[in-house]
Amino acid sequence: MMKDSMNKKIISVCISKDKGVKKNNMTRGNLIEGLGLEGDAHAGDWHRQVSLLANESIQKMRDKGLDVGLGDFAENITTQGIDLPSLSIGTKFTIGKDALLEVTQIGKTCHAKCAIFYQAGDCIMPKEGIFARVLTGGEIKVDDEIKVEEKT
Repeated sequence: MMKDSMNKKIISVCISKDKGVKKNNMTRGNLIEGLGLEGDAHAGDWHRQVSLLANESIQKMRDKGLDVGLGDFAENITTQGIDLPSLSIGTKFTIGKDALLEVTQIGKTCHAKCAIFYQAGDCIMPKEGIFARVLTGGEIKVDDEIKVEEKT
């Protein structure tokens, strides 16, 4: 199990001032307890404070011929080496030294095609993205390890 967790890491930390648009990779950020990622439009007192998407999911879109990159699906955190949609609601995970998050939603319903759909040609967030609440804040950055807590 320890060998497996060494591959689970952040490869981008992205924010945007507006909702429904691509996010910019800042390479680091500050998670604020009960709020989300500092400076991001989605931060707030609700259950979808932080969005995560696996690079493996983005690669599926690249394999279909789409020219997409990190942050293009409006994810706050792009991960590597972790099957995000397989996590269950209530799963807790740490990022870096201090941050603790809890999975609150798997995927989402898109009622209308957003700007991301039109810019990227498809959107995988509704199927493969996850959302989390920040239980303990802290600085996060690219290459920080993600550790999923074992269910007891």
